Amino acid sequence: MDFRIESDTIGPVNIPVDALWGAQTQRSRQNFKAGNKMPLDVIRVLLIIKRSAAVANCQLGKMTKEKSDLIVKAVDTLLRLENSELRRDFPLRVYQTGSGTQTNMNVNEVIAHMAKKLDASLEILPNDDVNMGQSSNDVFPTAMNIAAMQALKHVIEEVQKLTDELKNKQRLYWETVKIGRTHLQDATPLTFGQEISGWVSMLEHDLEFINSTKDSLYELPLGGTAVGTGLNTTVKFTEIVNTEINNYYHSSFNVKNNKFYGLAAHSAINAVHGTLKTLAADLLKIANDVRFLASGPRAGYGELNIPANEPGSSIMPGKVNPTQAEALTMAAVRVIGNDTVISVAASQGNFEMNVYKPLIIDAFLESVSLLTLTVNGFNKKMIAGMTVNEKRMGELVDNSLMTVTALSPHLGYHKSAEIAQKAQRQGISLREAALESGEISESDFDQWVDTKKMTMINPE
Repeated sequence: MDFRIESDTIGPVNIPVDALWGAQTQRSRQNFKAGNKMPLDVIRVLLIIKRSAAVANCQLGKMTKEKSDLIVKAVDTLLRLENSELRRDFPLRVYQTGSGTQTNMNVNEVIAHMAKKLDASLEILPNDDVNMGQSSNDVFPTAMNIAAMQALKHVIEEVQKLTDELKNKQRLYWETVKIGRTHLQDATPLTFGQEISGWVSMLEHDLEFINSTKDSLYELPLGGTAVGTGLNTTVKFTEIVNTEINNYYHSSFNVKNNKFYGLAAHSAINAVHGTLKTLAADLLKIANDVRFLASGPRAGYGELNIPANEPGSSIMPGKVNPTQAEALTMAAVRVIGNDTVISVAASQGNFEMNVYKPLIIDAFLESVSLLTLTVNGFNKKMIAGMTVNEKRMGELVDNSLMTVTALSPHLGYHKSAEIAQKAQRQGISLREAALESGEISESDFDQWVDTKKMTMINPE
């Protein structure tokens, strides 16, 4: 490979001749090789921050319009690239310096070199020009909050779509009676619509939890620079950058907050991810309910029919597996694990700065991406095509002994229990056992053990 030589404060470095990065990026490439590469969502936000800073510095007379315009042009050129193209010049790993400094410098260097490609007559320096008025210590956590907020929009949208589809199923099956189950044992009847309504309410509450906490991400630590004091920047600069960011994202981020908190703690991301963990736990429950109720088709519960999206076995012909549920449950488990990662990492704000920043945002964005994509698949490829096996549901209700609960107000708890136990011992129906007991007539049994009335969908 052909190299060019660049120098930083440590000395000369060999850099691939066609790379847009500089010496600090190259050192990081050589020193840190573990884990995923820095999410491009973070890179794109950092580019916007640098663009906004150039505009602010120009307005404040600290940078010539020519330099500012060239930085803006360089950033806009980079932002137009597809992810695969953009990735070529942003190769650094998540497991690097805990402040994200090397990624901040990667962005500074790439912008400077892109500016040189666009206009070699005007020198743009990574530190003095692109990073003017900033520190990695406030810029990187600013990018974290913005990237987290932007990503959340997608998972909120997908969960809302799943909720809406479940509401359709709830209406469709509101009067379809099935047996209830508690402790994995038979219980009294309910309708499938009622069961789904519980799932709907879970997701609606999850969206409320997310929406009630996500606004904390609007607080940006920008302006704190190195340790939170704002050394080498100004309040006016920070306010202009904030305005530019809000104009770009059509949002309401703010910089009127405690910078010492913003650099040393990531409580907002930790809190919001906690709501994603709650969502993941609820999705795990819903997906498990669906796949167990669809188990069979002949040796399981068999109450639900699910779409056959792909062959389910390499050895058993005709097998269909609940693969979308499995994908969702695996994603949910990963999100729950990520919550532990973020919680521990967020606790490591030693003195004036947390040094787990790249790990925190990588785990957060992974959780959001996993939930967004698996909820989409679960909704479109399983829930939308899901139907009920009403015959099977009816058979299980008719064969259940827990409908005896409807006799309890008339015969008492103990006599009703004796009837249920007799039916179980002798392998006969509850109706047969009740009539053999001599405690009840056929007409009374048929009147009292009305499974649809037992669901209380139309309470008297």
